[in-house]
Amino acid sequence: MAQKKGSGESSPIIIKKYANRRLYNTETSSYITLELLSQMTREGRDFVVVDAKTNEDITHNVLTQIIMEEEQRGPNMLPVTFLRQLISMYGDSMQSMVPQYLEASMEAFRKNQQQFQEAMKGAFTSGPFAEMAKRNMEMFEAATSAFSPGTAPHDGMDGEAGDKDGEISQLKAQLAALNAKIDKLS
Repeated sequence: MAQKKGSGESSPIIIKKYANRRLYNTETSSYITLELLSQMTREGRDFVVVDAKTNEDITHNVLTQIIMEEEQRGPNMLPVTFLRQLISMYGDSMQSMVPQYLEASMEAFRKNQQQFQEAMKGAFTSGPFAEMAKRNMEMFEAATSAFSPGTAPHDGMDGEAGDKDGEISQLKAQLAALNAKIDKLS
């Protein structure tokens, strides 16, 4: 369950960072890694990281460190151009507006992503895509049963199964004849 500030849910988990760079989760009374903090973030769990000695909130620094490690680990999410533009905004008169703009943009992106995922999920469970998928599956099953020995093809018309077997036998004979001609030409 995601925990969020100000929504009436429980308060954020307190993570203490010690001088030896170890992180201590006060909720579970255990030491954790940055990777676990990254996972908690993906799960929507709210936490605050404080310096164990000074009690200073260092959440921003730790989250930035997580981003740095993620960027080094795999494909980069933050393009160089974006990073250059972001750095150029420091000290600019518009600097105070950037955080709100980035938060609003990311929230809009997340909403669009969720709506797209829900639309795709709905498209394949009902509607025209679902019907097409069903028909494609029926055709695939009919094709595979035609090539399976000892099984009659299923096309939804049980009375014509014998006719289909005859057609398949004819097609096999024609294929054998073509193969013989190809062998003679070779």
